Amino acid sequence: MKTTIAWILAAIFLFLALYFYWKKNDAESRLAIADNKLAETHQELDQTQEAADSLESLSLPPDTMGIVPPGGVNFVDQLGALSESDVKRLKGKGLRAPESDLMNDLNRKQRQLIPADGTMGGTMKIRDSRILNDRYALAYYEDGHDGGYMVLRYEVTDGNISWRVVDNSRL
Repeated sequence: MKTTIAWILAAIFLFLALYFYWKKNDAESRLAIADNKLAETHQELDQTQEAADSLESLSLPPDTMGIVPPGGVNFVDQLGALSESDVKRLKGKGLRAPESDLMNDLNRKQRQLIPADGTMGGTMKIRDSRILNDRYALAYYEDGHDGGYMVLRYEVTDGNISWRVVDNSRL
């Protein structure tokens, strides 16, 4: 009986040794596959980085399609040039130099027109404006912290200009 128990124990130990050897080989093969995939991923990443670096060296023109940042408040295109017929109509209503008269009047009346108060001690001011036609103007205002755009409608009667805010968009 003692020899039978010894043979059974030897068989169990042999079976466990084979089982753990098989698990070790399986884990090593899975690790090798994972290492290969990792190496391939590193190689692809390096190629992508090289392609991105080569694109950065190209000198592309600046993007003018984005929103104008508050630091450089200029309308990108030449929006707002009065046509000859607009100038004639406005001169007929009593303005000598329509565009400059309108811009000066807008700057004088800006405190009543800007639909927002300054923040953190700033004062809202119109930084850039365009006269669009014989009835409408577009203006950008800010206080150094916050700002926005507004569409204005104006009427000229006997050389007097009255303004009204039609729409306002805060940034």
